[in-house]
Amino acid sequence: MKATGIVRRIDDLGRIVVPKEIRRVLRIREGDPLEIFTGKDGEIVLKKYSPLGELGTFAQQYVDSIAQILNCPVCVADRDQIIAVAGMPKKELVGKSIHKELEEVINDREAILAKKGDTHFINITGDDAEYEGEVVQTIICEGDAIGAVIVLSKDKKTHIGETEQKAAIIAANFLGKQMES
Repeated sequence: MKATGIVRRIDDLGRIVVPKEIRRVLRIREGDPLEIFTGKDGEIVLKKYSPLGELGTFAQQYVDSIAQILNCPVCVADRDQIIAVAGMPKKELVGKSIHKELEEVINDREAILAKKGDTHFINITGDDAEYEGEVVQTIICEGDAIGAVIVLSKDKKTHIGETEQKAAIIAANFLGKQMES
């Protein structure tokens, strides 16, 4: 753990304010769920809660199947980072923070089918590799946008189109329904 030097008092209702600077750096927004952990030495640790994180293993198996059938990279992101990748080395994307553009697409519940150079082509992470095409489909659970399924094309020969878009829609709907169960 890293000390911040910031000290806050608990109020009479048992609340503590997470400073704005920390919320901004960790991209914690009003209404975001935080999970509470305790340690042996009296620590209280707050961690951003990712409902999709609970489906991590399941999401990984799902993208493995889709990537094998489509023969292109597929990943699942929650609202903060990439949680599952198949069809490419996992180290390229797993655990990386999502780009602000992808965050906005998720927040706006958009769907994207784009080639590089299109006006609606977005970056997936901050240090994106070169992708030639992408499909982004928002995952909705109980009315909330909780992440996205992303299908990528790494070369100009692999055409991203309606088939990949439908696969992403099915995956996003399925993962959203799994979260509701």
